[in-house]
Amino acid sequence: MAEWTDSKTPLFLFGLTTGIAVSAATQFLFNALAQQKKPAQRPVPTIANAPSPNSVPYTPISIGFNSSSQQFGLFSESENLSKLEKDFSISAASLNRIVKHFIAEMKKGLQADGNTLKMIPSFVENRPDGTETGAVLALDMGGTNFRVCEVILEGQGRVRMRQRKFAISEQLKTGTADKLFDFFVDCIQKFLDEVQADLNEERRLGFTFSFPVQQTAINKGYLMHWNKGFTATGVEGTDVVDLLTAAIRRKKLHIHVSALVNDTVGTLMAHAYSDPQTHVGVILGTGTNAAYFESIDRVPKWAGGPVHSGEMVINTEWGAFDNEQVVLPVTKYDQQLDRASANSGIQIFEKMISGMYLGELVRLALVDLISIGELFRGKSSTELARPYSFETAYMSRIERDHTLELSDTKAVLEDLFQIPATSTRDRRIVKRVCELVGIRSARLAAAGVAAVVTKINRLDGCTVAIDGSLFEQYPHYANRMRDALREVLGLSSENIVLDQARDGSGQGAALIAATARF
Repeated sequence: MAEWTDSKTPLFLFGLTTGIAVSAATQFLFNALAQQKKPAQRPVPTIANAPSPNSVPYTPISIGFNSSSQQFGLFSESENLSKLEKDFSISAASLNRIVKHFIAEMKKGLQADGNTLKMIPSFVENRPDGTETGAVLALDMGGTNFRVCEVILEGQGRVRMRQRKFAISEQLKTGTADKLFDFFVDCIQKFLDEVQADLNEERRLGFTFSFPVQQTAINKGYLMHWNKGFTATGVEGTDVVDLLTAAIRRKKLHIHVSALVNDTVGTLMAHAYSDPQTHVGVILGTGTNAAYFESIDRVPKWAGGPVHSGEMVINTEWGAFDNEQVVLPVTKYDQQLDRASANSGIQIFEKMISGMYLGELVRLALVDLISIGELFRGKSSTELARPYSFETAYMSRIERDHTLELSDTKAVLEDLFQIPATSTRDRRIVKRVCELVGIRSARLAAAGVAAVVTKINRLDGCTVAIDGSLFEQYPHYANRMRDALREVLGLSSENIVLDQARDGSGQGAALIAATARF
């Protein structure tokens, strides 16, 4: 058998590859001619037709149509679904308008009281340096739950904490001041009993009260108005520290309320204890808010005397941003939710972002789609018709469903909401509605962060401490915020660190109470 010589090998390989190429080209031309003789067919619909959860440009929902899908009533284009997606999408240009208006509103709030953004001086003026030590009690009233904590500051930025959570019933939320604050003190006593603490020992306490308060001292503040579903009488316009102190005296406990702290202020301070580059704190949970360090010379309305550090933590109460609806992309579902809420006309930004409301926005959109026959063959259920039955936790579960037939989404709809025999198309639409509402929330939150860091000129480097279940647990939320920051801030967004802050509000309250001067 003859052997190939070195000179013939390249020639053979050239001929072989050329022959393959000619064959492939011939086959391509043959197939192309054959394809021209066939009628064009629409693509079979897949879930990939919908934009990815992190995509920014607006792309209408496209649900394909072909002969095999006619029985399910699918169609190539739906004006209703396209409009829904367009209404919930926020372009980069819109984000920039929101940021610009946000900064202008912040300046108004710092200039004088009575503006939409409250921009409340917190009376917290010293940054922690990590050397603070001591054991302090902290109460954290954030909305859904109430926590009692014992926080041990060990120095060098280290903290130990033990705590217990208590649920606040609807009766307490809508009852009277005395019953609500007596409940708080009962919880303190139960906690101290459980940890076998000496009830005769004098203790300092930091009170995290996560509602709009007009603060007049480090341990004095008056509730402006309730939100998050609270309507308890006898609290609005009253010093909440006085209410808590009176309840403590009724129980004869030896506790002094040393500091009144907004949860966002607490989050900021707790994170700054371990990371000195933290200039902003944000809450993204049941409610939403932001606090930040501001130079006191940029707070014209401040009338509380000299501030030796030259700066103060400002509680923005950003949930009220743009109540006038100048730049926020408010949909008919937002308006419907607001009209039915206990605080209609206010906290518009919060109602578009926070965990308390996102599920209800999805529910309202689904009910609307059902009413026009776009979903579930026009049939709803008693469970889905009930306000606030569609929890934000269900949105999270559905967004995590990556099965081909969206089986977990099916379980939510059919088992929990008693919707009979949902189709794959139905489930895809439901998942996309959840994505749209979740993406919008993250992008609006990012716009708020961009406004604050721009206002304080920290685009060269800043840590933003974020506490709350949305940022921590909702799928893709943090990355969606980062994507939006890149659109607004460009390369400067790489200098902005969004950092998870856990249990910040309780630790921060204790830290402020431990160092308070009054």
